[in-house]
Amino acid sequence: MKRTTGILTDGAIRGLFESGNLKSEAALDSDQVQPASLDLRLGAIAYRVRASFMPGPDCTVMSKLERLRLHAIDLSDGAVLETGCVYIVPLMETVDLPAGMSASANPKSSTGRLDIFTRVITDSAQEFDKIPAGYKGPLYLEISPRTFPIVVRRGSRLSQIRFRVGHALLNEAELLSLHAAETLVASETPNVSGGGIALSIDLEGFGEDRLIGYRGKHHTSVVDVDIKAQHDVFDFWEPLYNRGRSELILDPDEFYILVSREAVHVPPLYAAEMTPFDPLVGEFRVHYAGFFDPGFGHVSAGGAGSRAVLEVRSHEVPFILEHGQIVGRLVYEHMLEKPQGLYGAGSGSNYQAQGLKLSKHFRM
Repeated sequence: MKRTTGILTDGAIRGLFESGNLKSEAALDSDQVQPASLDLRLGAIAYRVRASFMPGPDCTVMSKLERLRLHAIDLSDGAVLETGCVYIVPLMETVDLPAGMSASANPKSSTGRLDIFTRVITDSAQEFDKIPAGYKGPLYLEISPRTFPIVVRRGSRLSQIRFRVGHALLNEAELLSLHAAETLVASETPNVSGGGIALSIDLEGFGEDRLIGYRGKHHTSVVDVDIKAQHDVFDFWEPLYNRGRSELILDPDEFYILVSREAVHVPPLYAAEMTPFDPLVGEFRVHYAGFFDPGFGHVSAGGAGSRAVLEVRSHEVPFILEHGQIVGRLVYEHMLEKPQGLYGAGSGSNYQAQGLKLSKHFRM
């Protein structure tokens, strides 16, 4: 039975294009519509700006760009975006949301694993990555590569958008009930609070060498975001191992790829999202809050539980992470109905049944 509130499915997203509530300057890519989200594509021009900005009430992004941009970069044939710089790119997709429908955006999984900081901006925005109900207009993406310089082009997909009608979030009682029925995380005593279910860090390690994660190297070559399996892992990453103590000292300004201790499961009638970690609990952040589509870790979609890969940075001071420490929370939302496709059921899912896994750009 279709709900009256919840997250829009792949079929409903395609319906938004048919009704004119979503438009794009080019035909959709065959795998652009995900079970509960839409990948957003870069347009043909990137604007280098001095600093990130918020448009604010009654102000368009382009009017701010007229004052703040340093130069324009043609992305038609591909261009390098350098680390430490901020770019604003108009997206190919535009929206005309009905009054009762809002949207939110997040970096794609591969974007986060490359340490590319991205945020979607709208005209008159007072929050990043939030598209208010009834908004009509263009979308822009702020891009700031943090560790590796990247090559992007018109049509590259770094971010995704999720549409919702009304209130979709499960409360704590609903989360506990769903976990009892479906096992959302592989934990006999789940920590449910603040509307989310806790995830902890795995620092015991995998395999005979007890690999626990990777730390990004500096001064590497560029990564083309549109090419899979193009680079050797060791040219970009330093492997980290358990040397007898299940802990890791996070150094400031370093980027780490780690993994959750618990396997994660998102049933077909639900979608999940990793919420930003509370900085009051420690001097580090699991950033790039990410979408988990219906079917992630689901048995019928090839999952049987999949670990959550975590992109981690320390703040201003070194911080010791210990095995089993809580590092983030998953919130779950209702879908309006079951998607036509589930995450992992097709060829476009790169991270189903994953353990500790880098982005698709590296040869594993």
